[in-house]
Amino acid sequence: MDQGSVNNSFTDHRPPTPGRCFGLVAGNGKFPFLVLDAARSQGHDMVVAAIKEETFPEIEKYTSRIEWMGIGQLGRLIKYFKREGVTHAMMAGQVKHVQLFSGAIPDWRMVKVLASLVRKNTDSLIGAVVRELESEGISFIDSTAFLEPLLSPGGVLTKRAPDQNELGDIEYGIEVARSIAGLDLGQTIVVKDRAVVAVEAMEGTDATILRAGEILRNQPFSVIKVAKPKQDMRFDVPVIGVPTIESMIKAGGKVLSITAGKTLVFDRSGVIELADKDNIAIIGSAHQSGEAAK
Repeated sequence: MDQGSVNNSFTDHRPPTPGRCFGLVAGNGKFPFLVLDAARSQGHDMVVAAIKEETFPEIEKYTSRIEWMGIGQLGRLIKYFKREGVTHAMMAGQVKHVQLFSGAIPDWRMVKVLASLVRKNTDSLIGAVVRELESEGISFIDSTAFLEPLLSPGGVLTKRAPDQNELGDIEYGIEVARSIAGLDLGQTIVVKDRAVVAVEAMEGTDATILRAGEILRNQPFSVIKVAKPKQDMRFDVPVIGVPTIESMIKAGGKVLSITAGKTLVFDRSGVIELADKDNIAIIGSAHQSGEAAK
């Protein structure tokens, strides 16, 4: 097996059950807050590892069991979770791995992990971190385990449906985006008239959309955000929210395709309301290319 691949041998995909101690590695955005709220409603008080470079400070209001640490402090994360008795953990919220290359100082355990990797893309880095925790007896569960109702349904979500030209862009875009996502280069592309305008790399979805708007100078375009061909739901799950639609409005985007059943939609009512106001069409597309219009 390639050193950069994810070892699933210890993976626990069972839903949360009482009696376990859950830990959360919290990145940025609303994702960690939603997980904590959902976990609490199901009777779980999670242990939170907050990333100094990423996590919103308001998270301290959501849990009494929290410790702040740098993005490269893997050894400290493991010691903290073990000290708190964590048996099952999840990741929620974006943790931009570019941070590791922009001034973050990794501890010795993270240095060893980085040195062992042939590839340092998102899947390789996060997968290696997961393996380190699992080697210490801490199993990882799907980041959506508490949030399954927030996964996108299939079909058109908005008042406006994509027209035939836009459906063609979606079908073309899904095929291209899945190929790119399979290489772990990003999960979002922007398409206009069956031509790729922008491809996501380390900058994130919103920045990709805004860059496309600068290129097209507010001509309408379609945004296709996909799950990876073999999406590991434990981490790097596709997410959209109101900021995604705000970026599309600013840039001139008129269609958003997301992978049904594998994309989290935060504040769905707010997302749809804002999209409807700007006549943006949102569709939950099938995971396989060639089925977006069905």
